[in-house]
Amino acid sequence: MSNESEILKESTEKYECMLTTFDNPYDPFEEFDQWRLFDLEKGYNSCEYLARIAVTPDELSDNEVRIEIERAIDEIIKYDFLNIRKKVKRKLEENDENEDFNDDSEVSLSSN
Repeated sequence: MSNESEILKESTEKYECMLTTFDNPYDPFEEFDQWRLFDLEKGYNSCEYLARIAVTPDELSDNEVRIEIERAIDEIIKYDFLNIRKKVKRKLEENDENEDFNDDSEVSLSSN
């Protein structure tokens, strides 16, 4: 496993990532319906774009899916020539076996 893959695996074990745009004022984790409506109205279709790039067969574990989603988001951002997209992260609860999220989880923004 390459060093980059190890870093990505380690980071996704602690965070969930989503693709958004710089102009979307809504939090995709906490205000998904409003976030999605804004995204669709602008014609960004971020969920659909991410679904086309991410390869997530049913056999993958939840952690492997998070790793693949983050990889796909990074790829989308890498080729975003309009520079409109960004990655947002939310910290996972470390003691939650079901990997569900607490309502007062922190959201940190990253523009990789």
